[in-house]
Amino acid sequence: MYAYLKGEITYRSPAFITLEVNGVGYHVNIPLSTYTALQGQERSTVYTHLIVKEDSHTLYGFATQVERGMFVQLIGVTGVGATTAQLILSSMTVDEVRAAVIGEQAHVLQKVKGIGAKTAKQIILDLKSKLTKEAPDAPSLLPSMVNNTVREEALSALISLGFNRIAVQKAIDAVIRDNPNVARVEDLIKFALKALAV
Repeated sequence: MYAYLKGEITYRSPAFITLEVNGVGYHVNIPLSTYTALQGQERSTVYTHLIVKEDSHTLYGFATQVERGMFVQLIGVTGVGATTAQLILSSMTVDEVRAAVIGEQAHVLQKVKGIGAKTAKQIILDLKSKLTKEAPDAPSLLPSMVNNTVREEALSALISLGFNRIAVQKAIDAVIRDNPNVARVEDLIKFALKALAV
């Protein structure tokens, strides 16, 4: 019903914003990624999705159309409601969700609060073919050649050094893409540090 709303952000929190459009204040639920993207902005365009139930009309908003698209895909999965989809997009980037689904990495999805083994497998079952068609090159985002434990250890080490989690994930993924044979944690950290220093 609403494709997007454009207006002044009169209130913001990590879970929702109030967006004033032509004198009307809209309560828009957002994932953490959108909250981060809207930091420092007084006016913004938010891509929306309206969910209508018997007892409520709830608006969800996103900084990008890609993020909204992933939200819509997720709520189409059996057992995944809007709140769970919002939580997934608060915990992972769209690329990380896509990579986990296409790579059938249920354990990655299970790291999101409230996602059990059954739901993670259902997300993969329902979305794998759709997401593969949308982004046939997405598997290149996957650390397929690198042991997941090595990746996780490198990630933890760099975050503990004070680096931003999202920046670290991007750096590690770039390193793995360029050096698929990296097998040791220390080598992965070394390469990632160089990427982060750029």
